[in-house]
Amino acid sequence: MPLRLVLARTDRIAVALVGATAFSTGATLTLAVRSRRSDAQDFFGDPFEMPFGHPLRRAQHGGELDPDVLRFGVQFSDGGKATTSGGSSSRVGDDQEPSGPLLFERDGGGSPADYTSEFWLWPLPPPGPVTFAVEWPAREIELSKQQVDASVFIDASEQSEALWPAGDAWDDATQSSTFRLIGGREAPEGQG
Repeated sequence: MPLRLVLARTDRIAVALVGATAFSTGATLTLAVRSRRSDAQDFFGDPFEMPFGHPLRRAQHGGELDPDVLRFGVQFSDGGKATTSGGSSSRVGDDQEPSGPLLFERDGGGSPADYTSEFWLWPLPPPGPVTFAVEWPAREIELSKQQVDASVFIDASEQSEALWPAGDAWDDATQSSTFRLIGGREAPEGQG
């Protein structure tokens, strides 16, 4: 889906949402962090550290997050929100679906000058504005927000296609998978 937003920029670093794919149950978001080449040595401090920090470091210690950890979050029009720092308006009970949005880092990688991470956002946002926010105190990025209309997610999700029926004999343990082919080409019949 066509979604590209520069969420924050300083004279040394930029953070941008560079891609999104909508599914019937949620969306993947691709977030890119770029540094000027002259600052590449200083980008993360620790060359083995990720901008979002190790998942165990994201946890709050004494009520404060480490300023070296980049924070990314999403808020829906109904007030539901989720962040990479563990903030979520969702509550999960036994055998119950979460009550609000969830945001999980799925994959990421890069170099000292750039890093790209993919996140799973669940569920699809309800109609209205969707707000994306970033903050990175150690890199002088103050809380910055950008909004888009949820229709970009909703419209794209309506074009998703079930690859396998839910509850078929091959995989009763998982839910139906969905896929949205972007690029105008359709898979030959029987190969979707």
